[in-house]
Amino acid sequence: MKVIGITGPSGSGKTTLSKILTDKYNTIIIDADAEAKKLSNDTSTEYYKEIVNLFGKESLKENNQLNRKKIATIIYNNKEKKEALDKLTFKYVVDEINKQIENYKKENYKYLAIDVPLLYEAKMEGICNYVIAVIADDNEKIERICKRDNITKELAQKRLEIQNKNEFYTQKANFIIHNNSSIKDLENSIEEIINKI
Repeated sequence: MKVIGITGPSGSGKTTLSKILTDKYNTIIIDADAEAKKLSNDTSTEYYKEIVNLFGKESLKENNQLNRKKIATIIYNNKEKKEALDKLTFKYVVDEINKQIENYKKENYKYLAIDVPLLYEAKMEGICNYVIAVIADDNEKIERICKRDNITKELAQKRLEIQNKNEFYTQKANFIIHNNSSIKDLENSIEEIINKI
């Protein structure tokens, strides 16, 4: 089984790429953001408890679930808190992803892809046979973020400003996809990569 790392900034099209890999190439996808959400929704996990310690009880809703909007606002304005949350995510979510990869290795899959925006920061490129960096122009990313998250352009711009630039994602990647146009073009790019793999 070949492990493919997918990384890139917000709004670049990682989720669309993952969907094409699943639909066309029978690829197992592990989505780091989804795993983090699942772990932090469970109030019994250490990950959840450490997030509450980091942001305080005021970061919780009445039902004790995390108030994600409140936490997002904090980390977009506080670099130290963002870095502390990233560190927790690397600690718990990477461990969970590694367990899942080991389990899937026992089954007969040709490809497994991990969608990890912070792939390099989490030092996960080492477990990948190949890394695909998906990038796009800023105006394209902003448009996609606004549509996906139903937020203003100003807020989308603010999110991008605290992320790494495209060059950061491409420097260690085996393959780079410039995702500025149609889904058909994206499909063609993926087909070329799969043929090389």
